[in-house]
This record gives sequence, C-alpha cells and structure tokens, in this order.
Amino acid sequence: MATSVRLDDEFVTHVKVYAEAESRSVPKQIEYWAKIGQIMIDNPDLSYSFVQEALLASEEVKFGMVKRYERRTKRN
Repeated sequence: MATSVRLDDEFVTHVKVYAEAESRSVPKQIEYWAKIGQIMIDNPDLSYSFVQEALLASEEVKFGMVKRYERRTKRN
C-alpha cells in the first residue's frame, strides 16, 4: 500500500545526498533508514555495523551466495 507523506524540504535534501551516495531512490533511502531504525529500537544493544552486516548476510542467503558450514576438526 503506497501512502503519500509530507516531508520537510531540508530533510528531503539530506535524504537525496545519502540516496545518491548509496545508489538508492529517495523513497528507498527513507525505507532503508526506517528499517534500520526499527531494528535498532528493537535491539538497542546491537551496533549499527552489526545490523548492517546482518541485513547484508540475509540478502546473501536469499541469493544463494552462502555455503553450508563444514566442521574441519573432530568434536571431543
């Protein structure tokens, strides 16, 4: 469901800078920040870099870019 939202011009300009730097559209950049923000609120003990890496890992799994871990040493 698409919803129109009025945003401050200064905020939108700020978003445009980050969107361009990260190759996203303005709406996608706002969605990304909202997603990160929600995760950070739900998990205040996690660092931003950890959350960012977890999101990246999740996408890698979706695209089949991971392989199953195989233990190289024997268990005791």
